[in-house]
Amino acid sequence: MLCEIRIENVAVIEKATAVFSEGLNVLSGETGAGKSILIDSINAILGNRTSREIVRSHTPKAMIWATFRGIDARIRAQLIQAGYETEDELLLYREITAEGKSTCRINGLPATASVVRDICGGLINIHGQHDNQSLMNPAKHLGVLDAFAQNEAQHAAYYQIYRDLCHVKREIDALSTDEAEKERRVETLRFEIGEIEAAQLRDGEEEELLARRRLVRNAQSVTERLNAAYAALGGADDDTPGANELLGAALTALEEIRTLSGDFAPVADQLGSLYETAREAASDVAGLLSRYDFDPQELDEIEERRDECYRLKQKYHRELPEIAAYCEKAKTELEGIETSTQRLDALYDRETELYEKAKKLADALTQTRVEAFARFNVQITEALRFLNMPGIRFTLLHKKGPLAGSGQDTVEFCISTNPGEEPKPLAKIASGGELSRIMLAVKSALADKDDIGTVIYDEIDTGVSGLAAGRIGEKLRQTARGRQVICITHTAQIAAQANSHLLIQKNVSGERTYTEIEPLDASGRVHELARMISGDKLTELALANAREMLRLAGA
Repeated sequence: MLCEIRIENVAVIEKATAVFSEGLNVLSGETGAGKSILIDSINAILGNRTSREIVRSHTPKAMIWATFRGIDARIRAQLIQAGYETEDELLLYREITAEGKSTCRINGLPATASVVRDICGGLINIHGQHDNQSLMNPAKHLGVLDAFAQNEAQHAAYYQIYRDLCHVKREIDALSTDEAEKERRVETLRFEIGEIEAAQLRDGEEEELLARRRLVRNAQSVTERLNAAYAALGGADDDTPGANELLGAALTALEEIRTLSGDFAPVADQLGSLYETAREAASDVAGLLSRYDFDPQELDEIEERRDECYRLKQKYHRELPEIAAYCEKAKTELEGIETSTQRLDALYDRETELYEKAKKLADALTQTRVEAFARFNVQITEALRFLNMPGIRFTLLHKKGPLAGSGQDTVEFCISTNPGEEPKPLAKIASGGELSRIMLAVKSALADKDDIGTVIYDEIDTGVSGLAAGRIGEKLRQTARGRQVICITHTAQIAAQANSHLLIQKNVSGERTYTEIEPLDASGRVHELARMISGDKLTELALANAREMLRLAGA
């Protein structure tokens, strides 16, 4: 439960502390005194989004502290898992600077707002002034019924199969394209695959073509220079010896005198090596001459091949290596289309299987809702009769439709507030005061279905007065026997039922506005109830009426 909240520099609140107890805690005060600021502060401490506008004027930052005790085991486990050691007490801190920067702490350790929201959001359930309007929206009714039915496991089992069913349906849709379009695609893929394979593209081919093109363009020069080199090595004709012949003659001359002196052997060996090298060079040049025997049409062939490569690159918007990869991808797609009939047959069988499973689980989910509404109706009807709506009839407009994420059910709460009238949708007949009581009845019915320790009602008494207001107060006190309830109210009948009463009041000092939160003792409660009954003029009759209200409430 929320034990204490301390606020500094939040809107018109400079410094204020609110201490709450078990049971029903009531906050009252004049309109504009700052009750909504307290709700905003609680929302902020729970990690919800806020803005720098919350910071009091001319101050650097707003600060909020909140202390909780009796932490639920589930939340305590989440805190420990996130690295926040805690026993039975939890301290939250939120700071918002005038520049809009936000800081959160859990038991003194840093935390992000999202972590606080995810873990600590379950500490308090806040029912705002405008939540009554959610009852006017039939789309919200299924969520209310499911919360009462506590059918999370059934819904999770259904949704898993439903999700698989949707996936299969999407795959079927993707394969079941128009047959004419499919045939056109097949023709396109076959042509592209044939075209690319016929081209016989090779990695590095463009570089090879450019290199060969340079040689072919210089064919005459290459041939002339190779012939000149060969002539220099082998001789141009019989009358003109070449380097090989001359080196051979020099070697022969030295070999004839080699044995006469040791000085001749090294030179002879050197000439022998040069002679062999020259012979090999001549052979290599001859080989080059045969390799570079240029065909006059080769340049045209090279240009045609380069044009073909360029055309393919332009057509497929890819480089040559990527075109080969595209061809493989096209083959895979073609195979997929050609085998799609077999795949579709398997998918249709799978769709039928999943649909039958999903329908069975949807029927089970529907059953939980129908059975839950029978119990829900009893509790709502009893609560509304207690809240001075005796002729109430609460019914469920239920329709089955196609399978969807939430199942197959469309539901809407209908109500008849007067005997003899047929139930109609809430949005059509419920007044503001009736909506307040219906919402309280709904919240009371759901109270036993969750483990949230604190519930806050922000003006649940909207549009209600007299006997109905008194009954709302009694109902809130009953609800508070199992958990902490904090209620902001303008109604004396509700305030009289409180176990603890806090007064929020606004004062002006030195041209600045200050809001204070003051716990009321017995005498203070009498005076506040009298003010709520009669306004600023506290008469003896109003005071006596206040005392009687407290006596009857047992406060």
